[in-house]
Amino acid sequence: MKKIIYLRFFYPLLKAFFGLFFERKYLKGKYFESSVVGWKWVFRSLFTQKILRINKHVPWPVSTNIAIDYAQGITFDPDDLNNFQHFGCYFANTNYGKITIGKGTWIAPNVGLVTTNHKLNNFALHEEPKEIIIGQHCWIGMNSVLLPGVVLGPNSIVGAGSVVTKSFEDGNCVIAGNPARLIKTTYSNA
Repeated sequence: MKKIIYLRFFYPLLKAFFGLFFERKYLKGKYFESSVVGWKWVFRSLFTQKILRINKHVPWPVSTNIAIDYAQGITFDPDDLNNFQHFGCYFANTNYGKITIGKGTWIAPNVGLVTTNHKLNNFALHEEPKEIIIGQHCWIGMNSVLLPGVVLGPNSIVGAGSVVTKSFEDGNCVIAGNPARLIKTTYSNA
């Protein structure tokens, strides 16, 4: 009975009210429609993003411990909003770099997604950005870094502490190391 009342009455009201502060397309999915955890993120982010002005440019609820250079360049499914709620991740997509995160992907804390490097002859300037694409149902382990132009196919697993310098477009693999290399091929159950 409580869930029916929530879905019919409170959910539309919450979405309408918080839609004044965050883009409504991010206030849906499993963390809002069948759970209250999404609303906890919204309440926290309302204070930190809109009052304290930390990550104020990000149109969805995000932890204060995550750095996002260009929010409009990041594409993800609202069901994966959890990837922006922990600590230490750096979405370094300066100069309008693009990052695409496939549905069902999990990104651990302290992961860096870097779409552009500094110019070697002038560190104050950046090279042209190269898009990072992460396929569906991937896992990016803690303290990993994905460098410009990396494409990970579906069901890729990146071991903790890895530095991914090249693409693994076929997916269904475990990669690890610095630089990351193929450890083994897997088969998807997803």
